[in-house]
Amino acid sequence: MTFDEFFRQATGRGPAASPFPYQTRLACDGDWPALIEVPTGLGKTLAVLLGWLWRRRPEHPGRSRTPRRLVYCLPMRVLVEQTRDVARDVIARLGLSTRVVVLMGGVDDDGEWDIHPEEDVLLIGTQDMLVSRALNRGYGMSRFRWPLHFGLLNNDALWVVDEVQLTGASLATTAQLQALRRKLGTLGPTQTSWMSATLDQQWLRTVDVADVDLHGRLTLDDADRADVVVQRRLGARKTVTRATAHMGDLAGLAAEVLAAHQPATRTVAIVNTVERARELYAQLRRRKPTATLVLLHSRFRPADRAAAVARALAASDGEGTIVVSTQVIEAGVDLTSKTLFTEVAPWASLVQRLGRCNRAGDDGDARVFWVGLPVDDKARARCAPPYAPGELAASEEVLTTLVDGGPASLPRLPMAAATGLVLRRRDVLDLFDTTTDLAGNDVDVSRFVRETDDQDCRVFWRAFDNDPANDQPSPGRDELCATPVAVVRKWLSDDERLWTWDALRGRFVVVERVFPGLTVLRRSADGGYDPVLGLDPQGKAAVTPIVRAAAGDEDRAYDGDPESEWRRWYTLREHSDDVAQTAAAIATALDLPPRFRDELVTAARWHDAGKAHAVWQDAARALGVGPPDEPVAKSQAQRGHIRYARRGFRHELASALLGLRHGLSDLACFLVACHHGKVRVSLRSLPTEDAPMGADGQRDASIRHARGVWEGDTLPAVDLGAGVVVSSTTLTLAYMELGDDEQTGASWATRVLALRDAADVGPFRLAYLEGLIKCADERASRAAGAGDSR
Repeated sequence: MTFDEFFRQATGRGPAASPFPYQTRLACDGDWPALIEVPTGLGKTLAVLLGWLWRRRPEHPGRSRTPRRLVYCLPMRVLVEQTRDVARDVIARLGLSTRVVVLMGGVDDDGEWDIHPEEDVLLIGTQDMLVSRALNRGYGMSRFRWPLHFGLLNNDALWVVDEVQLTGASLATTAQLQALRRKLGTLGPTQTSWMSATLDQQWLRTVDVADVDLHGRLTLDDADRADVVVQRRLGARKTVTRATAHMGDLAGLAAEVLAAHQPATRTVAIVNTVERARELYAQLRRRKPTATLVLLHSRFRPADRAAAVARALAASDGEGTIVVSTQVIEAGVDLTSKTLFTEVAPWASLVQRLGRCNRAGDDGDARVFWVGLPVDDKARARCAPPYAPGELAASEEVLTTLVDGGPASLPRLPMAAATGLVLRRRDVLDLFDTTTDLAGNDVDVSRFVRETDDQDCRVFWRAFDNDPANDQPSPGRDELCATPVAVVRKWLSDDERLWTWDALRGRFVVVERVFPGLTVLRRSADGGYDPVLGLDPQGKAAVTPIVRAAAGDEDRAYDGDPESEWRRWYTLREHSDDVAQTAAAIATALDLPPRFRDELVTAARWHDAGKAHAVWQDAARALGVGPPDEPVAKSQAQRGHIRYARRGFRHELASALLGLRHGLSDLACFLVACHHGKVRVSLRSLPTEDAPMGADGQRDASIRHARGVWEGDTLPAVDLGAGVVVSSTTLTLAYMELGDDEQTGASWATRVLALRDAADVGPFRLAYLEGLIKCADERASRAAGAGDSR
């Protein structure tokens, strides 16, 4: 099959259809470029999807150099579903099995993609969801899966950062991450491409970035410009005129929009903030136009946002459609209009907005009206945010002399890169550990994800009277609404109670501190959301909650172990065999270096050895009848959930301590310890666990204890399968101590940090390997327990 044939099959276009020349070059020529600069409306998204799929074909000579995961990073939530739909249509037409997964907070729409690291997958999400995961602090997801996603998104991954002019702080972060992956090492090819119609390489010249990180630039060439369709789109005319209303006069703007709108056409009005969009929409609605009104912004629940996008994209018959939008429409949404109104914005954003008018170049009298700043200085300062007044004034100066807004007529202007904190090597190393500090706080990565004034929590609504039940499920992606931190803080300041899930305590707790990325539960009766308006902070009408199934086997509590609750007994020997075999298969499929393969399989065999501990066996056996004589790895849980006699007990710590006593390598022991994401670098007791009993029968905090394991605990002899029988062993927590111990050697933290900092391991490889153990464990458990899990 030629790429032209591949393109026609993927798009469903007729036999005469062919890709643009640049799309063919991206798929077929040389190495994948770091920079993709192509004017709006010429199919950049399709070029990336088809280029990656073409290079990942089994027969392609560059398959091994093309990462298995395509991470498509978008600046706005409203763009994600449309990109997903395009990708799924393309993949279905090609008859491929490639997974397409949306990452937008909450429970993923494909709950198994992250345990199949050897499979091709397209991950689509916003910069909030993707960059926070790449920093090991994934927003809107279980903290216990942070390291798994950190490993998957930093190894064997091709990042494509779309519409870079909108990404703000994430732009420098993605550049630094790519440079640090090169310096610290990864498993599998890992690359980043930055894509936009307006792209300046200097934006990416951060402290660690070298020429090799920015190698290759794809732009239109003479062959592209000779294409009839390209010529028509580049030459698409749209007259540019200043609107009579200014940015401080939304009532006047509403009247002007209605006067300019033509029946059976689409008019788009773009303003710079959600609040202004909602107010302009309200002004239009008060005038009761006959045209269909649509409001688009980033603060909707996914289903309502998808419905709004569908209404905006619907054919503009009859009286036509008027779409009021924020910046979300600048990128990715394949939408055009006959009439466009836009508030003045930075030039890079204006270029994108102008591309939403007469997109195909087939409308001879398309019009653009730009809305300028007020004359009064105070009013100008009030209307400028989220942009700087100087940026807007510079754009006004260009617009004043602009007559035509077609791509070929637009001047190319230097544009300033986003400013702010730059991710450094030390930040990445510090973020490797996901243990909270002594006060229970996490490192805040929001400054590396978005600007301070543009940071969100994620809010979901449930129906209850006083306090939420703790057995209800985690929020699904379809429940969450991005909500500014300032709004959530205002709700709290009004003496309203909000809740969030506390994994350490295994229950919902009242929110006391608000920070970006926090997932917040609000009572439905307290209002704050409307399906048409989206987030409505002052709204008092009750919110209709989205009902989800019960929590099931979600691993949400620190000492929870829902995947060990089955309908039958499953021995530790059987499970160890199954996980070791699955780990070996994964390692072979990924072609891991022999050293890592051997360590992975060893860790897989030992990972649950700590379940031989009496605390675990007693809790598991108490739930069923007729347990086998040998240690079990899964309980015949007929009488409720596993509850340990020691709060906070973690069997994987006992497994790792056992491995250390029997001479396993530090790498194998770390992989054993971390396979649930709950024991990692720091090793200390938790505030919720009890101290051991002293000789006087009282709790004695001076006796070493951590995660429910006590100094001097004895594990009985245990058969781990394949002839590996571990003798009875007394455990020691001397590894908790700082410095070296005469008998046990280096501390746990010293050993793990040495792995993290080793040139041949490093944080990205180490996280990937620990993720592979988790993959093997979950897959083996599901295969053996099909139909057996509760």
